[in-house]
Amino acid sequence: MKPSREYYKKQKVQQRGCKALCCSCRFSVSSSEEAESSSSDQFPSVSSLAHAMVQERLDQMIRERQEARHKERRKQRDSEGTKFIVMVAMEKSSNDPREDFRASMVEMILANRIEETKDLRSLLNYYMSMNSKEYHVIILEVFYEVCSSLFSCCKCH
Repeated sequence: MKPSREYYKKQKVQQRGCKALCCSCRFSVSSSEEAESSSSDQFPSVSSLAHAMVQERLDQMIRERQEARHKERRKQRDSEGTKFIVMVAMEKSSNDPREDFRASMVEMILANRIEETKDLRSLLNYYMSMNSKEYHVIILEVFYEVCSSLFSCCKCH
């Protein structure tokens, strides 16, 4: 038993069906039903070509949108990246090392807008590595006091 002409018509429509955002309607040259069926038989590639062009344009728009999102995310990631802070150690004799450390830490935190835990930890490690062990206890105490005063008041608001 040979498939009917109606079966072949349905197969063509299904083959031309859309994959993503396109509707499943057909492109027709004429508005009359008879002209549409005869033009489909004579020029089946016009409908397929139109559908392919629409589908290609939709795919291009989707790719462009995805690329724009990807670029935006990369830009945000890059701006949120690691801060590079250049610090210069200066040897200094002091009558009040506690106050000198306090002033220095506050200046570094505010000037470089250090807020992240990892950046604060890096700053503390820098002070610890640049000073002798006799000052480590003072550095830890002062660092705790500075962070408590700078960041606890911000959390209250």
